[in-house]
Amino acid sequence: MADKARAKRLADLIREVVAEKLHRDIKDPRLGTRVTITDTRVTGDLREATVFYTVYGDESDREDVAAGLRSAKGVLRSAVGAAAGVKHTPSLEFVPDALPETTRNLDDLFSRARERDEEVRRASTGAEYAGGADPYHVKEDDADDDGGAADGRDRD
Repeated sequence: MADKARAKRLADLIREVVAEKLHRDIKDPRLGTRVTITDTRVTGDLREATVFYTVYGDESDREDVAAGLRSAKGVLRSAVGAAAGVKHTPSLEFVPDALPETTRNLDDLFSRARERDEEVRRASTGAEYAGGADPYHVKEDDADDDGGAADGRDRD
């Protein structure tokens, strides 16, 4: 089992090599500039690497990019092996990153929260406090005639 630092360095190298290869050398029209490599993780034994990617476009673009990555997997693995210089080149698995969907869901939740806050703000416009603005204010009729408090204690 390799140490975590070595696995992290290899993962970073794989991410850079795959991104560079996709950008410069792979001429598959399904890939183009629509794919972005976001993260790479390598298993502890350095045998398998998971490459996370995002796609700019709709569902059909995502399917095209996935097919393009599957067809370019061998070329990309060869490039990683040449750059890494390790005894065993890790196998590559491409997984679509869930980051865009998570971001979209969070944006929806934030906009709903803003709408609810605005509804509360509109409902509270012109409203008054139930017990008055200062509920701890002692009214004059609550005090004794001699200036003492209503509960019989002196105010000295």
